[in-house]
Amino acid sequence: MNLPDALPACCTPLDDHWPLPVALPHSVWLGTHFDPNRLAPDDFQRSRIQAPASIQRSVAKRQAEFLAGRLCARAALLKLDGTDCVPAIGEDRAPIWPAHACGSITHGTGRAAAIVANRQHWRGLGMDLESLLPHERAERLAGEILTPAELQRLAVGLAEQTALAVTLTFSAKESLFKALYPLVLQRFYFEHAEVLEWDMQGRVRMRLLTDLSSEWRHGVELDAQYVVQGEHLLSLVSIAA
Repeated sequence: MNLPDALPACCTPLDDHWPLPVALPHSVWLGTHFDPNRLAPDDFQRSRIQAPASIQRSVAKRQAEFLAGRLCARAALLKLDGTDCVPAIGEDRAPIWPAHACGSITHGTGRAAAIVANRQHWRGLGMDLESLLPHERAERLAGEILTPAELQRLAVGLAEQTALAVTLTFSAKESLFKALYPLVLQRFYFEHAEVLEWDMQGRVRMRLLTDLSSEWRHGVELDAQYVVQGEHLLSLVSIAA
């Protein structure tokens, strides 16, 4: 197995401490913190990562988060089974994983992470990292992110949990899309799924509100999980083989 290259100064050492409530067997998770101000002009070349043209034209923050996410993904694949691969960006903007693997890459303010697994264990993985919304912004965005039923449940919940509930709903739906899109190859949006229930221990129950394939139809329910770390929320949807 090839050892990963030395990390650029803009990234902290990769962390493999499982962050979520329920560990996912047969998977590898890696995360890092990144600082766009420490991104050097030759970091992509030295890291053996090809930056797409869209990334090359981007600001330092976008370049640093892309680099950090791909570094996590490559190292996770190496740790999983020795595969030395940097997932490219497909025409649909989704990462292109090796045929035998599935995975997900996410990044937020100063943080990036990737999770990978062999398809014999997991068919789909979707992970999303978000900054917790301030209360007033969460109230403004609720109507755009939440379904009518979710808005009703929000209205009878605790006011101090509004920001968490809206952030979690947004993040869980992003994770759901990342996990399901490679399986159905059909785009769907916030109104096409709902969070039925969640608790403070990190458990989430979701339901599809549209038909995506013969298997993934309106009414199908599945679980997700999340964790709050400081000002960030990390969510994960995992679909077993």
